[in-house]
Amino acid sequence: MSRDSTDLTEVKTRRDLILEEMGLTPVWRLRQTVPQAEPAAASGVVTVPESRITNQSPQPAARQKPRITNHESRITDSGDRRSEIMSLDWGALKARVAGCTDCPLHAKRNKTVFGVGDEDADWLFVGEGPGADEDAQGEPFVGQAGKLLDNMLAAISLKRGTNVYIANIVKCRPPGNRNPEPQEALQCEPYLHRQIELIRPKLIVALGKVAAANLLASDASVASMRGTVHQYRGIPLIVTYHPAYLLRSLVDKAKAWSDLCFAVRFMKDLQISKTATI
Repeated sequence: MSRDSTDLTEVKTRRDLILEEMGLTPVWRLRQTVPQAEPAAASGVVTVPESRITNQSPQPAARQKPRITNHESRITDSGDRRSEIMSLDWGALKARVAGCTDCPLHAKRNKTVFGVGDEDADWLFVGEGPGADEDAQGEPFVGQAGKLLDNMLAAISLKRGTNVYIANIVKCRPPGNRNPEPQEALQCEPYLHRQIELIRPKLIVALGKVAAANLLASDASVASMRGTVHQYRGIPLIVTYHPAYLLRSLVDKAKAWSDLCFAVRFMKDLQISKTATI
């Protein structure tokens, strides 16, 4: 067997393992237009329409232009505290977060969780807040949900720290892993806003309802926000499920995979559009 063939086999095997971890096995294949096809259960292969999930790398295809929505932010750019935060560089911002006592969450935290990754990333993933593992280590998404997120990234040829940045709505763990209170999210919002300004991502992926609600000032469900390109302060934003939710709701892992494919197609189209204007 040639080296190229061996490498291809290894890539396919790795992809299969990743999709298995995400709960997307048996292998997804495009539906073929063949007469009287055997039922999926007979062959052990699940077939789905081409417009849905595939086992192949997402490819640009002729389709309707994604709907783009704009949301008015609940946050106003005013106040001395906000102005001070919005003037900070990376080093000063990290120090400011590390010593923050501006909301009650600081009282029981072990470590602040600033964010992690490529500070010039095209992709920004935003979750809701640290859990117990994150509070102990000071890094977002390091528990089981983090393992799933890493596998989701790998499935679309991305990697934590390489063209990817990961952050949360709040920097301190809410007690009992509850959702952040509105006032807690409000106090942390300038930190995330400044991170986004410094990173200048091409796409934000909101992971779960809490992240989407705070970034888009919308109380709509994740299900209703999926499949649409939203805007956060002029930056395209796509909504999908939080990895922790996916660990509890295996049936929605396939939907999350579809969202990731949608995001990849959008980024490819963005690059095509940029190239066409040069």
